[in-house]
Amino acid sequence: MHADTSAQTSHGRHAGTAEADRPVLRVEGLSKRFGGTQALKDVDLEIAHGEIHALIGPNGSGKSTLIKILAGYHHAEPGAVAELDGEPFDLGHVTGSRHDRLRFVHQELGLVEELSATDNLALSRGFARTAFGNIRWPEMERRTTALVERFGLGIDVRRPLATATPVQRAVVAIAAALQGWEGRRGVLVLDEPTAVLPPGEVARLFQIVREIRDAGAGVLYVSHRMDEIFALADRVTVIRGGRRIATRLVSELTPRSLAELMAGQEAETAHRPQPPSGAVGRVGETGEAALEVRDLWVGPLRGVGFDLARGERLGITGLVGSGHEAVPYAVCGAWTGPVRGRVRIPERSPRWVDARDAGGLGIPLVPADRATEGVVGDFSVAENMTLPLLDRLRARLGRLHRGREGALVEEWIRRVEVRTAGRGAPITTLSGGNQQKVVMARCLAQQPPVLVLCEPTAGVDVATRQQLYELIERQAGDGMGVIVSSSDTEDLLTLCTRVLVVRDGRIVREISGRDITEPALVHAMEGTE
Repeated sequence: MHADTSAQTSHGRHAGTAEADRPVLRVEGLSKRFGGTQALKDVDLEIAHGEIHALIGPNGSGKSTLIKILAGYHHAEPGAVAELDGEPFDLGHVTGSRHDRLRFVHQELGLVEELSATDNLALSRGFARTAFGNIRWPEMERRTTALVERFGLGIDVRRPLATATPVQRAVVAIAAALQGWEGRRGVLVLDEPTAVLPPGEVARLFQIVREIRDAGAGVLYVSHRMDEIFALADRVTVIRGGRRIATRLVSELTPRSLAELMAGQEAETAHRPQPPSGAVGRVGETGEAALEVRDLWVGPLRGVGFDLARGERLGITGLVGSGHEAVPYAVCGAWTGPVRGRVRIPERSPRWVDARDAGGLGIPLVPADRATEGVVGDFSVAENMTLPLLDRLRARLGRLHRGREGALVEEWIRRVEVRTAGRGAPITTLSGGNQQKVVMARCLAQQPPVLVLCEPTAGVDVATRQQLYELIERQAGDGMGVIVSSSDTEDLLTLCTRVLVVRDGRIVREISGRDITEPALVHAMEGTE
């Protein structure tokens, strides 16, 4: 299945020149291991001058690790070779002028929205100062204006970026990356640049990327969306399971053939979830409803509705920006913006609850960002675990009953196998996986009929991942309805008895049982069924 094409790009701008014969970026034999996980294995990548080269693969394929190595965040394993415009450089080191020709715009743009475009550009490259150390503001504003005007979006470089549109903020991030850059001899890396953009602004960003390519730079464009790759890229490299599967001219591919390269044919997981006997099925057939959701409008979602049966493990997935990420927060009442719709837990009440008041249903959420949404860094393990349970743990006069608290915490430390020096240990002394177990225990200790998980295995090691899978399956086996919102196909393949695929704000596909395979998920998410 491995295949390569010539480094000549499909638009052929530099074809026949000596520069075109030498790739602007060449990487060979790139490997990276984290403990027992082989994140990358002997990956090769070449990007030509004046080429938009797409990088695509399923979640967990190694794309992020590759980018972080190029950016100097991780070190590559010994034996990797890297050249920038024919000159060797060390992978994993951010210093040196040759590496400075690699520039990055990450999915999280890294901007301070309370500051202006001028301030943000100065934060990355420094302020122009007089001999006495005073900032030369007029010169700073002229520099910034010159950088952003080339993109033709009319940005006021003095106003806070919070007042700018998403595409204007993306342009500022690109301009910051391009400061002092000799573009014809470098590579601009764009990581999911359209993830935060409304559809109407994507075309303008594409025009900007093409202008950068046409100036002679190489562009590495990382995306989950195949429609973007076919609209924009000259070549595409597919990686899966940490290995490079193929590099092809986009003009030689179809959406379906690219999806097949991404998904492969061996993606059937060794473990397939089985519904607990007599406990779960589609609501109205063999299952009793644990949760009902109707006409949910929130963020990009457009009238989404579904039922969750008791004991069911329901997956919800989609590409970045599809809207699937909003579902768990909306049904738990944790969405901070406008929301419309109705939610009901039949065993608790026959009444429907407005989605704006869903927080009153007491559905616990394991959030996507453990560090900022899941744990309180200044609290201990016990304090983090018992936050929503304080009313149950109060003694007379409103004091906390330390004995009850200690017994409950010790029980859940044992049940979810938290590795800690003790319940009084600061939560920050635990590994990411053990912090995730504490968040899970906090939710499960509430004894809810429904549990909602958002990216439940993000940032955990292989052993902890398996422990979390087993814990979730045990809860479903006891009749708890579980929603698993995840962009990680391994979560969906291993855990879920049914998966809802969201695209452009709507549920477009339902996949059940043995039909849940990686090719089926990829085709449904990309719209290439």
